[in-house]
Amino acid sequence: MRPNGQAIRAIRRAQKIGLRSLQQMTGFDRGYLSRLERGHIREPDEDHIRTVADALNVAPEAITHQEDV
Repeated sequence: MRPNGQAIRAIRRAQKIGLRSLQQMTGFDRGYLSRLERGHIREPDEDHIRTVADALNVAPEAITHQEDV
């Protein structure tokens, strides 16, 4: 799963959740979350994607790029 940082940021902002709040919800470092949103982390652990998706109350597919197989 490749994260879609723009989607993560858009959903987070639409829900009026700051990075600090998302940090508390996920247990991930704020810097890590910021790098994830900016696309600096290309292949995070799938569990990390699921944790962020759960915190944002969306399906993991909503915050990942579709992979062409």
